[in-house]
Amino acid sequence: MVSRPDLPAPVAVPLRVAVDHRHGGRWTSLAGGGREWLWRGGATGRERVAPGDAFVDAGGLEECVPTVRGRPDHGAAWSRPWRTTGPRSAVVDCADFTLARRITEETGAVVARYRLAAEPGYRFVWAAHALLDLSPAARLVAPAGTPTRLYPEAAELLPPGTWRAGDRWHTAGWPDPAGLPLDRLGPDDGTALGAVLVGADDVRVVDGTDALRLRLHCPDQPRSVALWRNLRGWPAAAPYRSIGVEPMLGAVFDLAEADSDGGDTAAAGNAAVVPADGEVEWELVVTGYRSG
Repeated sequence: MVSRPDLPAPVAVPLRVAVDHRHGGRWTSLAGGGREWLWRGGATGRERVAPGDAFVDAGGLEECVPTVRGRPDHGAAWSRPWRTTGPRSAVVDCADFTLARRITEETGAVVARYRLAAEPGYRFVWAAHALLDLSPAARLVAPAGTPTRLYPEAAELLPPGTWRAGDRWHTAGWPDPAGLPLDRLGPDDGTALGAVLVGADDVRVVDGTDALRLRLHCPDQPRSVALWRNLRGWPAAAPYRSIGVEPMLGAVFDLAEADSDGGDTAAAGNAAVVPADGEVEWELVVTGYRSG
């Protein structure tokens, strides 16, 4: 946490979490200190979805696996009921894998532990697709210089000649890749874009005196943070504001792009890979703070 010597040091704010196992294992609340961090969308019909249905942007945090974009849209787990295996544990069975999750509250932090079981060599992308309720003054803090992949929807916002025809993404350093101040999560300006902070596994969202820290632990797999910065630029017919800060395994939105070098780097590390023992385990730790 960044602090000034004349201000009180930030203090931890205990967080509580609520989930809906029946409807895709979605996190429906992440709250602490009188603040709800998860955004709730106005879309209806989330409780009626079935595998193969179009994504319903209801807000909260969705478990996106084995892809985020692409097919199936937002992955295969969000549209299936999860089997409860304990007070804080659940499992979802998909065609090619099984994902188990246990969420606990430990000394004020929310800790989510995952285990994906599949055939050795199975490749996947996972993202904790967290849509956050943030003011236009909020910002995302990540290590300066982190390689950040911009996707085609950002092309028209870049200086002329920056985007090369045929590239799937353009990579530049955080926090202002190719001149775009992506760390600023407002004000709303009618744009919407996605980006991936490659290799990032510890970021903070700062909104006034409140901060949320997200840390991802999985030493044997590629780790990144996806950003969906929709400043009332999407969808075209009825745009609204939604901000996604999404710790992820892999480095692409669409698993189908995992074999591409995108024009800037080798494809190795774009997706997580199940090892010979048939399981991948990882941990997400979410902590709240307040300063001032």
